[in-house]
Amino acid sequence: MKPIIAERGEAIAERTPSIRWALASLSLSMLLPSLGTSIANVGLPSLAKAFNAAFQDVQWIVLAYLLAITTLIVSVGRLGDITGRRRLLLIGILLFTLASILCGLAPTLWLMIAARAVQGLGAAIMMALTMAFVGETVPKERTGGAMGLLGMMSAIGTALGPSLGGLLIAGPGWPAIFLVNVPLGVLTFVLAYRYLPADISKGKTDWKGFDMAGTLLLALTLSAYALAMTTGHGRFGLLNIVLLSAAVFGTGLFVFAEARVASPLIQLTVFRNRVLTASLAMNMLVSTVMMATLVVAPFYLSHALGLNQALVGIVMSIGPVISILSGVPAGRLVDRLDAPFVVVAGLVAMAAASVAMAVLPGISGYIAAIAMLTPGYQLFQAANNTAVMADVRPDQRGVISGMLNLSRNLGLITGASVMGAVFAFSSGTPDITAAHPEAVASGMRMTFAVAAALVVVALVIAAGTYLRRTNPKAHDRRPV
Repeated sequence: MKPIIAERGEAIAERTPSIRWALASLSLSMLLPSLGTSIANVGLPSLAKAFNAAFQDVQWIVLAYLLAITTLIVSVGRLGDITGRRRLLLIGILLFTLASILCGLAPTLWLMIAARAVQGLGAAIMMALTMAFVGETVPKERTGGAMGLLGMMSAIGTALGPSLGGLLIAGPGWPAIFLVNVPLGVLTFVLAYRYLPADISKGKTDWKGFDMAGTLLLALTLSAYALAMTTGHGRFGLLNIVLLSAAVFGTGLFVFAEARVASPLIQLTVFRNRVLTASLAMNMLVSTVMMATLVVAPFYLSHALGLNQALVGIVMSIGPVISILSGVPAGRLVDRLDAPFVVVAGLVAMAAASVAMAVLPGISGYIAAIAMLTPGYQLFQAANNTAVMADVRPDQRGVISGMLNLSRNLGLITGASVMGAVFAFSSGTPDITAAHPEAVASGMRMTFAVAAALVVVALVIAAGTYLRRTNPKAHDRRPV
């Protein structure tokens, strides 16, 4: 008996460091795509000057990256389920790293945009498969903590981008904002290659199992929606209506096609699982609300409260800092408590914070509201992701993880357009920079009144879903 016990102890001792290094590789895989988004935004003025291009053209450096992630994230998740997640994740890291080199060396704007699209493909693979790997590398009782860690790394990437990008542009120059990804990408690749579990050999890959038609339909549909929400610079014109109509038509065509193929990209039966459907809806609503803080807050702080740019930057950094500090504790709380309870608690905190943002005056009111909103969001994210991924079948982890990330991205895109439009309308002028301080404050109040209503809708969805799960006749506990 003693040798057996000793062998088990040695196995556990060996596995613990492996789990830590595997989590390190997954953490970097979540950090890099977030950093790739936020660090490029701050470089747009320098890039416009470097390529002697109009600002509308340079914006495609950001848009190409976001479009690639949004349109491909579900498809690459499904591809990982079929071909092997470790193999595809390594390809994604390699693509992201090589595209970063090409971005830093790009001689023309359009080559830069093409490289950013490839970088977005690598980022989509990394984001879709990172959460899927949690179920293979972390014990089930520690899933919440791992999800909280990934949320923290995403927040670090988002928060670090503007400040790091500013320093790099002021020092080595704009190529450095892309080349900084290279050593990080190499480190991520080495850790993932060394510590992530090997793919289970399935023999020759059955490419017939990958739904190419569904992939193309979904990509075109999501592209139409993303462009409908981002073109027009705040004005919803005829082109936006046409694109949105195309997205609606594409959605119907996609559902029709998926119901008639042997191996669909997304099995429509997964939407019978109320927990998954509710989680996707709540994720989109909550992300819409969080985007409002990024779109509206800078105008409110500068035009209504009269803060200079330096102070606006300091105040805007409070939210990301709180996200970094609260990510891991939120995940550990999910491990100790029931995930549905933490989902509801997070949403309650977000609803209260949105109301506070609408009614509390001045800089102190804004900081108090952010101090409630950000931890609430981290609680919701960690618990919502855990509630979904804990019961997913191994062969569906990639596509379900991709769907969770897609719902978040769609919420961010929708929030930038819709909440920005609410803010402009409530301020009484299309040109916010020329609005009276009181008008800007009024726009802020109305925007976060709408945000509070959206969180309440998410709360109703959560209550309806998780109360139903307490019914012994309910069938929502079956794996996705």
